Amino acid sequence: MEILRPSLINISGRVYRRNTIKEDQYEEGEEDDSYMGPPASEQFDEEEEFCDSHSIEQNDKGFSCAIDVPSVLYKYIIGRKGETRRRLEADTKTDIDIPKQGVEGQIVITGSQKAAVSSAVTRVELLVQSFRKKQPFTHFLSFALNHPQVQDGFLRFKEEVLEQCSQDHGVDGSIFQNPAKLHLTVGTLALLNDLEVTQACKQLQHCQDFIKTITEGKPLPLEVTGIEYMNDDPAMVDVLYAKVQVKDGSDKLQAIVERLVDHFVSSGLMVREWDRVKLHGTVMNTLFRKDASAEAAGGRQNMKEREAFDARNILKVRGER
Repeated sequence: MEILRPSLINISGRVYRRNTIKEDQYEEGEEDDSYMGPPASEQFDEEEEFCDSHSIEQNDKGFSCAIDVPSVLYKYIIGRKGETRRRLEADTKTDIDIPKQGVEGQIVITGSQKAAVSSAVTRVELLVQSFRKKQPFTHFLSFALNHPQVQDGFLRFKEEVLEQCSQDHGVDGSIFQNPAKLHLTVGTLALLNDLEVTQACKQLQHCQDFIKTITEGKPLPLEVTGIEYMNDDPAMVDVLYAKVQVKDGSDKLQAIVERLVDHFVSSGLMVREWDRVKLHGTVMNTLFRKDASAEAAGGRQNMKEREAFDARNILKVRGER
């Protein structure tokens, strides 16, 4: 970790520094860098206000707070042989009740002091945020590019490439996008249960107002302006994408996607990958490649087995190089 530029985690609008430590070994046998925070005695005075995104209720046992955590993340809070949960409970002087593995529910934290419960909630959320980043994405946020005119142009592009460049390394019909699935990718999400899917849908509805403000309530005509590749070597490409921009040359589309990403990141449902969203509509992707040998074996091509393609002639045909 670079001392002057540490890794940061944003939780409910508050930013925490993540210290790199050796964490427990989990089922996958992985090591991770998680922030457990300083001892409880150093935190209680200032953390009582930190749990403002959750309701801490007083009861006959003291105080309690219930937080929604997807069941796939329980194991990271429990730790190897329950070590992480015991350490959290000892540090914060609370009890942490976690549902059985695979059962969706709420983690309930109880303690005699409100500040202690708040501290435990904050630490659990830090663990959840840290390990959420390790989960493969399940959904993505996008704009559809399925207008008939765009689909027709894509099919002409595919036909032209296969006619003129099919002899180039790695180029075949299976790596082209399905024309009905053409889209502009905004960002990816790991939605780990039905509740998070519902939350994401609600968050998207909340975005309507600022989208209408940016577009002034009018349609936003777009145009495909060319193609580009993701990596540095046009002879070894995994993803070729269409460049899209607003016809009037404005930055309204970029402004919309940046606001969308900001909104979903602040909600905790998306992790920001780049400082600026790179608008792209994938037209060729080696992840789509159909491997006859893999299919015969009932397997599926993985990332390590991806076969890149030579896009140099494709770029020349399209006048991009």
